[in-house]
Amino acid sequence: MKRLAFLAAALAALALPVVASAHPLGNFTVNRFSRIEIAGPRIYVRYVLDLAEIPTFQAGKIDAHAYARRIARGAHLTVNGRRVRLIPIETVIAHPAGAGGLRTTRLETILRGPKLAGASDVDYRDTNYADRIGWKEIVVGLAPSASHELRAYPQDLLSSPLTVTSVRTRLVPGTVSGTRPHVTSGVGLQAPDRVADSGFAALVGRDQLGFWVIVASLGAALFWGMAHALSPGHGKTIVTAYLVGQRGTPRHAALLGLVVTATHTVGVFALGAVTLVLSRFIVPEELYPWLNFVSGLLVVLIGASVLRSRWRHRRAHTHGHPHHHHEHDHEHGLSRRSLVAVGVSGGLLPCPSALVVLLAAITLHRVAFGMLLVVAFSAGLALTITGIGLAAVLARGAFRRVSLDGRVMSLLPTASALVILAAGLLMTLHALPRVG
Repeated sequence: MKRLAFLAAALAALALPVVASAHPLGNFTVNRFSRIEIAGPRIYVRYVLDLAEIPTFQAGKIDAHAYARRIARGAHLTVNGRRVRLIPIETVIAHPAGAGGLRTTRLETILRGPKLAGASDVDYRDTNYADRIGWKEIVVGLAPSASHELRAYPQDLLSSPLTVTSVRTRLVPGTVSGTRPHVTSGVGLQAPDRVADSGFAALVGRDQLGFWVIVASLGAALFWGMAHALSPGHGKTIVTAYLVGQRGTPRHAALLGLVVTATHTVGVFALGAVTLVLSRFIVPEELYPWLNFVSGLLVVLIGASVLRSRWRHRRAHTHGHPHHHHEHDHEHGLSRRSLVAVGVSGGLLPCPSALVVLLAAITLHRVAFGMLLVVAFSAGLALTITGIGLAAVLARGAFRRVSLDGRVMSLLPTASALVILAAGLLMTLHALPRVG
């Protein structure tokens, strides 16, 4: 009977929830939309703010009218070269469900501008949340919105969101009736454009936390970590090249897994601490480009170190001085330090879903459970990377038994070092513009 209960709990934990959802642009985004309108002689700005899970969590209890006044200060309107004041006259807020039981935020406000005496040149610039990533859109009059006013983001632009923060136009009063714009009410505030929540993020919000449900949830977190490691990144190419080129063993692959688990877990906890304590001084999502940059530099150093080692070994072998003792020390000393560096580079970038789980656990007063889920997720991530490393080690052994050209085999370690170095340079160059 207990086995049947465990199986049912496991299936429930692994099943994707049908009601949970997550922000389509990611858990960190702060998204803004402005529509400049004219009604009779007066100019208005319809402003929409869409906060994903983590910014909503950081904001705590939101005073809608205080936020509207803040938005009005950051929305700069200039008419015929003169800065004019925008005044919020109507504001509404809703908190649609997000990932892991967290909430998101949709705030709409109508900002009233001045009356226009005649045809006027209008400049508008949105400086709100300038340091936060997200969708930024401005339209004029009845022009269509690419995101339907932050309700339905185009799928082909999710990886490169719109970034329009200023517009210049000419408005003529009286061309539109005097009915001013109003905020949305009802289902329009519920932000229907949400994507299915990941199975991992949904685990922390389970209603019942009996023993078997906790065990099954940890198993599911392990599974989601393994699946996440198969997505692009996490240094799978680097791990394979390193273990092949450096004559790695199954023990080395296991050590690699331990380092990845520890690094990713510590990274999630550290980012959680930044989100909770230091968010006024450090924007959490700004750390990701720096972590990518550091990870790239670390891989470059690993590749350069391995390449230098192979070069010195070939020179010593060519001159008839194998330095067996030195090479033995290298494989068991420097190689271990390099393994740790490879593991750190693979686990250095915390998964946003893991951070959502940690923050949701804090909200639900399930901190210990959330921490266990993060550890299990990190272990799953490491298991996949370790498995790839073991496959590389076994494949190298199989190739060794095959009769191949000795020169080809002798060049394999050097080629592996070049692969690591090239991967590190690509990672660094990719992160450099975002860091800047």
